[in-house]
Amino acid sequence: MSKLNMVIFGISSNLAEVKLIPALFELWKNKQIPENTEFFGLSHRSRSDEEMFDFIKKSLQSKYGEIDDSLIKKFWKNFHFLAGDLNDNLVYKNLAENLAKSKGNTIFYLATHPVLYQAILQNLDKERLNVNDEGFIKIMIEKPIGSDLESAKELNKLFRKYFSEEQIFRIDHYLAKDTIQNILSFRFHNEVFESVWNRDKIDHIQITAAESFGAELRNAYYDSVGALKDVGQNHVLQMLAFILMDRPKKFDNKNITEKRMGVFRNLVPEPKSLIFGQYEGYSQKAMGTDTFFAFKTTLKKGKFKGVPLYIRGGKKLAMTVAEISVIFKRGNSDPANILTFRIQPNEGIVFEMAVKKPGLEMNCERGTMQFCYRQIGKLNDAYVRLLMDAILGEQTYFNDAVEIEAEWKFVDGLKAGEHKILPYSAGGWGPKEADNLIKKDGREWLKPSEELCRI
Repeated sequence: MSKLNMVIFGISSNLAEVKLIPALFELWKNKQIPENTEFFGLSHRSRSDEEMFDFIKKSLQSKYGEIDDSLIKKFWKNFHFLAGDLNDNLVYKNLAENLAKSKGNTIFYLATHPVLYQAILQNLDKERLNVNDEGFIKIMIEKPIGSDLESAKELNKLFRKYFSEEQIFRIDHYLAKDTIQNILSFRFHNEVFESVWNRDKIDHIQITAAESFGAELRNAYYDSVGALKDVGQNHVLQMLAFILMDRPKKFDNKNITEKRMGVFRNLVPEPKSLIFGQYEGYSQKAMGTDTFFAFKTTLKKGKFKGVPLYIRGGKKLAMTVAEISVIFKRGNSDPANILTFRIQPNEGIVFEMAVKKPGLEMNCERGTMQFCYRQIGKLNDAYVRLLMDAILGEQTYFNDAVEIEAEWKFVDGLKAGEHKILPYSAGGWGPKEADNLIKKDGREWLKPSEELCRI
């Protein structure tokens, strides 16, 4: 296995601490990357070796519990920490000198605020760090890419100025989740369900992406983004695409992306349906930041044409849960059949149906069939999968430029006009107007089950 250099811009960020460092440790510990992989962590503030060791240790123990110090020290010895202003060329000269001593493949990971992207890319180019005669060069970029369609186009243009499309890996970590990818397996390898996957049989679809906690650890970032841009433009739309997309000819990047694009281009933004909320006590300085959103949309053509799609998400809600529920049409007075894909937590799939009560009479009650991932083994960590796919050059579960831009085009259309940000109390399901959004169509939001897959 060729030598690997992982360069992390923003090593002290919350993202790096919570997601990236534990994933790299798992890959290193399991020998899925070379044991002599070198990690170059860049941050604006200088820290002592002791401080950085404690930072790495805290990151790993928060994820995995107690770990032997000797193993952490062995992993930590592969790290090089470079401090400096990322707008200043001096830190890149220092990085170039370090990389010159550590030949091999290189991945640049941007775990920084997007405002720094241009300076980072320009300085990498100035030091010819985007050229490598010793192996591959790749760049990984976190969502959201841009803040609207125009800025997304500008960023994609910027990336392509210094890297080819094959070198660029735009991250939406939901795409790397087993629970998301299993939607395709469930649909396209179980004809009994795919045969009823259309507007004739499905009444409507609901998506919930809720968190019970607030934005305290990410306030500076969140103030400039808000809930819709943070998870609605990416995670939620990808969940919707996997539920609605047509069968791909092959399960590869080109064909799966093409079918996801078919959904995004077909979505109808309904700006009058958009509800924004902010939980009470969020921040007096950020009155314009949404911490909740809900909206309705449909497809303008195809086998799902006209099927109502209700979507909501946000922070400080009743529980932390991400799930998709497909509500089938009722043929009589019995309750509707409901198929729910639980993305997280207690990951699984549950089908609600009518079953006969024990006894002599033909009386029915609600019953469920459920599949729980914990019954068959541990789920892959999304960031472990993302890093391995980037190393291998597999882009199927990353976003292409056209996909990012299609998502933003929809969101820009959805946000058209004026939208008040409504207050809501923590621990509920957002503003009452979000309930009215679906009730006026004669439907109700489903309450996510806390009992799903609790075995």
